[in-house]
Amino acid sequence: MMGPAHALSGAAAWLGVGAVAAGMGEPMPWPVLVAGALICAGAALAPDLDHKAATISRAFGPVSRWMCEVIDKLSYAVYKSTRGKGDARRSGGHRTLTHTWLWAVMCGALAAGIAVYGGRWGVLAVLFVHMVLAIEGLLWRHARVSSDVLVWLLGATSAWMLADVLDRPGNGSQWLFDQPGQSYLWIGLPIALGALVHCVGDALTVSGCPILWPIPIGRKRWYPIGPPKAMRFRAGSWVEIKVLTPVFMALGAVGALLGLGLVG
Repeated sequence: MMGPAHALSGAAAWLGVGAVAAGMGEPMPWPVLVAGALICAGAALAPDLDHKAATISRAFGPVSRWMCEVIDKLSYAVYKSTRGKGDARRSGGHRTLTHTWLWAVMCGALAAGIAVYGGRWGVLAVLFVHMVLAIEGLLWRHARVSSDVLVWLLGATSAWMLADVLDRPGNGSQWLFDQPGQSYLWIGLPIALGALVHCVGDALTVSGCPILWPIPIGRKRWYPIGPPKAMRFRAGSWVEIKVLTPVFMALGAVGALLGLGLVG
């Protein structure tokens, strides 16, 4: 899928988690619901860090372009060294390492560690990166015609404001993990979820997605998980734009209303 659909699916997924939590009698504080949705939207773009033409490659200028090159080479090296007898030969690393459940878990754990042990600046760094990505994904029409500096300023401002709100007592810095030293440990959850949702979205397309790596399936270690080929579509096709995008928006709206306790 393309960046905007990935971002919308990420936001909808976290709002769905909020709806489930509310239904179980443990509603999220509203700042966690809002911040988590934006973080998850941004994180849903991150697996394409292995593709130099992806939205994330443009998000942070030369830094993100350089990272895309590095991650692509790393992913290809991992693929080449671990591929099974049934896995095809390939020349690049797109849709390999960064499109797996293991990568998603690692990204969530890394972000949580930075937020917990990095203090306020660690939290701001994690929020800033994902706010910029969320802007690039959700507001892509405006981001494309704006300067990078303006997008970065909006991301930094959003990160600072969210951190201030979350830091207030009862607003969510210790949501789910309330022991001393566990503030913002939850922040890894929307990041891992966003990466997984990205993989599921790509699994619906023609190429499928090796989400389960390194678990072998048959003679393949990089088995492209996906529905029957007749149910798949090409990235950027009318199915994604005319069907899935409105569905993600509708599901997100329902999730938000349920998560905030406004209906139900």
